[in-house]
Amino acid sequence: MHSLSDIVSMGFSFIATKLFYPGATLVRRPFHIRQKSNLRFEPGFTTGHGCRFEMFDEGVIELGRNCRIGDNVHLAALHKITIGDDCLFASKIFISDLSHGSYGREGCDPRTPPNDRPLVGSPVTIGDNVWLGENVVVLQGVTIGSGCIIGANSTVSRSIPENCIAVGSPARPIKAYDDETGSWVPYRAEG
Repeated sequence: MHSLSDIVSMGFSFIATKLFYPGATLVRRPFHIRQKSNLRFEPGFTTGHGCRFEMFDEGVIELGRNCRIGDNVHLAALHKITIGDDCLFASKIFISDLSHGSYGREGCDPRTPPNDRPLVGSPVTIGDNVWLGENVVVLQGVTIGSGCIIGANSTVSRSIPENCIAVGSPARPIKAYDDETGSWVPYRAEG
């Protein structure tokens, strides 16, 4: 049962949602956004409290139908973050398509302050029906296939195929859905 202050807060958030985010179901306050014009969402979009969406330069965040996002989720886009339909995100998730500097063979000088290093990155794509657990981190250039479940506290630093359960840091698939048996089976990489 909600307390009176929760009910008042939810009512305020509902009114603000209808005024500032028409088409969304509920954007709970506080909600911090940089470059609101670069946020695109389909009907059914819902957030928890304390979410932060940042679009840098021409960065875009696109959310499909019925995306439900928990409390304190941070999305940061230099290029593009695309999230499919019917996704469920727990709380304290970080998704970013960017990094302060490049750290390959000819990367940034470690004597340069991180905030002075150039922003670099590549798009992030999350398919339909994806469930991200608590404290998941999704890094630049990653694709998470439709139907995936990413376990709590995982760091997704490389792409995950469709219909997999992935866990760990870095996240690795441990189970895959078998259409023939209708069950989850141990994951076996193709090839």
